[in-house]
Amino acid sequence: MTTPSSRLAPEHPDDGQGPGRRLPGSDADAGLQAGLKNRHLSMIAIGGVIGAGLFVGSASGIAAAGPGILLSYALVGTMVVLVMRMLGEMAAADPSSGSFSAYADRALGRWAGFSIGWLYWFFWVVVLAIEATAGAVILEGWMPAVPQWGWALIVMAVLTVTNLVSVGSFGEFEFWFAGIKVFAIGAFIVIGGLAVFGVLPGSDGGGDGFSNLTSHGGFLPHGADAILTGVLMVVFSFMGSEIVTLAAGESSDPRRAVSKATNSVIWRIAVFYLGSIFVVVALLPWDSDAIQEKGSYVAAMDEIGIPHAGQVMNVIVLTAVLSCLNSGLYTASRMAFSLGGRGDAPKSFARTTARGVPQTAILSSVAFGFLAVWFNYQWPDTVFEFLLNSSGAVALFVWLVICLSQLRMRRIILRENPERLVVRMWLFPYLTWATIGMISFVLVYMLTEPDTRKQVLLSVLAAALVVVLALVRDKVTGRGGRDTEDRADAKV
Repeated sequence: MTTPSSRLAPEHPDDGQGPGRRLPGSDADAGLQAGLKNRHLSMIAIGGVIGAGLFVGSASGIAAAGPGILLSYALVGTMVVLVMRMLGEMAAADPSSGSFSAYADRALGRWAGFSIGWLYWFFWVVVLAIEATAGAVILEGWMPAVPQWGWALIVMAVLTVTNLVSVGSFGEFEFWFAGIKVFAIGAFIVIGGLAVFGVLPGSDGGGDGFSNLTSHGGFLPHGADAILTGVLMVVFSFMGSEIVTLAAGESSDPRRAVSKATNSVIWRIAVFYLGSIFVVVALLPWDSDAIQEKGSYVAAMDEIGIPHAGQVMNVIVLTAVLSCLNSGLYTASRMAFSLGGRGDAPKSFARTTARGVPQTAILSSVAFGFLAVWFNYQWPDTVFEFLLNSSGAVALFVWLVICLSQLRMRRIILRENPERLVVRMWLFPYLTWATIGMISFVLVYMLTEPDTRKQVLLSVLAAALVVVLALVRDKVTGRGGRDTEDRADAKV
């Protein structure tokens, strides 16, 4: 078992698992295999930022902020780029299936790794229920003979099987799911961009250039404050960018994968988020009834003249949902696996099959996902709403912990293995502290908004309960502290 005071692992180029693996008791020795290919990781990195929330949640953000929603996306995108740079620095130096949870364990103490690891697991198993239900709604519309709960069961069962077979099967499914998303959003941006300037053959839509950005009450029709309101509406659609740092631990060259994903996050966010939203608000007036009635992307495709736009978008959203389910189950199971390997979860979570799959961790994660689906159908306004709200701000907690961990891990890496600092956070530590301030501001601002106040309070309550459990557990077992040298040298 890897202890909080263990050093960064030395190179093991001949272990068959790629460089940067840990010593006995680590991910490699527990049986995870390097089954993800470079093309899998490339597509996971690209598609990881494109969630179903981008397709179905952008309409409310546009209504709240008008064309100024572009600034909301730009602000959140900048924050995510900075967080991913910090995470990339740590992950390139020490690839691990536990990712930020393992780094928090090392940098801040066992209580931090335990707490953020379990909160992240909780977040993703709740997401499983949300996405399974969303997919079931679409599938029931196509084939009403099967009830919604039946479709939810089917899609979760199928993706559970793919995760149980091998990490390669997960990677293959995710490669095609993400590929469809990337192709769809890319085609939307190209076709929509042509329509904006009136050069799309056979289209009567668009052609007004940038006029829709300012001609309906201005670029900020609801004032500058609406930018912050938009931030609250779009921030959670960015969750998932960090998945590639967990998946990199099961590739043949994790450092290269992490470095590549970290360096490309800027253009991924700029193209897929800002590019697609720009097309929507340039093609249509922000206050168009069609955006709210049909959704922003369907309304834009109707404006361009794409036939059967609603059904086309349903296919794309279903693909995004299945991708989120697939990667969410993978992510939850690998976090559970890492917690088990560090002694912060049942030991069975860290056991793998002959194919290198953490079977117990997968089944335990999907079992809670199934339970959450059942809660969603039985008590949607009570039990499931509580689960939803109590996990709502976890994404921001994760980003905050990444920032705090990187402040300490930079010193540890420089002291022990400076040659592994192949990805560096820009303007350290100033941008790190600035990002901490940005995330903290968003959390405080959420408390001032009635629609998000409950999310923050319940998420803080859930986090406090997990932290108390971690501290009590560490006190009982006597395993809570990092060694004296770490505490002294890692101070900032």
